[in-house]
Amino acid sequence: MTSRDSSPPVAARPLNTRRILAVFNPAAGGNRRARFERIMQALRKEGCSVTTQHTTRPGHATEIARNVDTSAFDIIAAAGGDGTINEVINGLHGKDIALGLIPLGTANVLADETGVGHKPENIVAALARGPIREIRVGVANGRRFSLMAGVGFDANVVHGVSLSLKKKIGPLAYVVQAAREAFGGAFTPCRVVIDGKTYTPTSVVICNGQRYGGPFIAAPNASIMKDEFAVILMNGRGWFSVLKYGVGLALGKLGNFSDVEIITAREIVVEGTGQPVQADGDIVTTLPVTIQVDPQPVKVVYPAAA
Repeated sequence: MTSRDSSPPVAARPLNTRRILAVFNPAAGGNRRARFERIMQALRKEGCSVTTQHTTRPGHATEIARNVDTSAFDIIAAAGGDGTINEVINGLHGKDIALGLIPLGTANVLADETGVGHKPENIVAALARGPIREIRVGVANGRRFSLMAGVGFDANVVHGVSLSLKKKIGPLAYVVQAAREAFGGAFTPCRVVIDGKTYTPTSVVICNGQRYGGPFIAAPNASIMKDEFAVILMNGRGWFSVLKYGVGLALGKLGNFSDVEIITAREIVVEGTGQPVQADGDIVTTLPVTIQVDPQPVKVVYPAAA
């Protein structure tokens, strides 16, 4: 097995001359729209050539990325949450263009993972003059994901969360749904095959990076620069286990529990029928699922040097 802990920057255009296509979901809301417009103005003041395109329906960001003219743009920037980034990454398969990050949604874990963060001045600096590096992504039944996939408890939470509640209270909607799932008693074991060995956890999370659900460190040894995953197998049941895992995740010590095992792997098969599979915070397929490292890297804009 081979892995790459880092990659050299990819050649980029001279400073402040980058041509950027920003893909924005207008359903993000008034405050987010204003934040997006301020970032666009700041990029133009930096000397960048900026074009914006608004999405009109689910999957539209994938279509835009798939049809982007790579001779006309250096960067396609996903302005939104994890779902927007996921759509753009899926549209970029086979494209030689860098992905930029403009965090606007409920969560944007890749912005945390790369270090771009959420401050407008840092986002602008990265897009205008940050280095471009290659990262690895995963594939679940043909659908790309940047950071995580899951089956079991977390997928059931994503499947059941109320979209209207999510718009009202943001990430807290997942906490509400997690409580419902925890007391609902639905902890059906998964049959997971890793490198020929079978496991039967109640939940499995495949981490392509360190973080899960925001700034929380779930898999300290994982990296988006490596061509391997950290597979977290959780065997607990009931509300106490959910509470325990939540505290462990918040403290960066999820792997310290005796009923949690973290395994390194490049291909994972989860058997079963009909259960939801989440990737980057959205339901993307159902069991059975095969999850692999995509052989094609993705170019991503990283933070600019201070």
